[in-house]
Amino acid sequence: MPDRKQLSAATARQTMYAALRRFFTAAGFAEVETPLLVPAPGMEPHISACEVAFRPETDVGSPRTLYLHTSPEYAMKRLLADGMGPIFQICKVFRNGEVSPSHNPEFTLLELYRPHADYALVMEDLERALAEVERALGSPGPFSALPYERVTVRDAVLRHAGVDLRECPDAPSLARAARGAGARLPDQAESPSFDDVFFHLFLQKVEPHLGRDRPTYLTEYPASMAALSRLKPSDPTVAERFELYVRGAELANGYSELTDAREQRRRLEEERALRGRLGRPAYPLDERFLEAVGRMPPSGGVAVGLDRVLMLLLGASTIDEVLLFPAREFV
Repeated sequence: MPDRKQLSAATARQTMYAALRRFFTAAGFAEVETPLLVPAPGMEPHISACEVAFRPETDVGSPRTLYLHTSPEYAMKRLLADGMGPIFQICKVFRNGEVSPSHNPEFTLLELYRPHADYALVMEDLERALAEVERALGSPGPFSALPYERVTVRDAVLRHAGVDLRECPDAPSLARAARGAGARLPDQAESPSFDDVFFHLFLQKVEPHLGRDRPTYLTEYPASMAALSRLKPSDPTVAERFELYVRGAELANGYSELTDAREQRRRLEEERALRGRLGRPAYPLDERFLEAVGRMPPSGGVAVGLDRVLMLLLGASTIDEVLLFPAREFV
């Protein structure tokens, strides 16, 4: 049975949802609902989807593997391509195996997209929305200190680790600098990639310091970490991607969205190959999504982990405290 703290969190959760809906509706966003069950999940190399065996009981379709979505991103971008927007969604998403003090395999995401905009405008949308949630809950928190700090990845790594990424263009040079900064790198049979070394350095030396004084947007990730974002036109060595950090916790991941279908396919195929090398399932490409990418207007978007937002607002130390039925009950 949920305890008193969880019941209180459930009430606060509904206040948060209502505040977000008021804010985005007033800002001209339409709320949408997309499928939880999809033919192709996200292709991020280190995320595993929950598989569902589909067995038709009529003459429609054939047996196949479907997935609980890891994000509503693909479907929402199809809506953008078909002329909708601005749009937002509050929904459950699923990541197989993720159980920790800050992870639950089923969690709640706010995802929003603004067409004819870039990531800078979306950052403004998000910080004003989170400040509204804090006001609605009526308790002091970190989100009303507007505007949030904005710092580039290069500046953050230089500030907290003493490493200049511009002077470390490849994995060996970055590994030398990371070890010099005191980062522990694992022994690997194969040569690590630049991204592998970066994340060890980042998680150990940079992330714990982010958002300590006020919420911080970390911007301009290296181009190799562009994911589904476009590269910065004035500096293609970095991507127009941001993450929001508060008190060392990552809450959101956003982009100026990639609208080049050929480049999007190349990136997904590259990630698919990496999944194979890591021994993870190589998911099918979502061809409907790829077709839509080339028709999308220039857009900005972001995904926000609402359970972690609630943890910060309520002073919870674990995600279990803000869920009525955490996964630890059955795993």
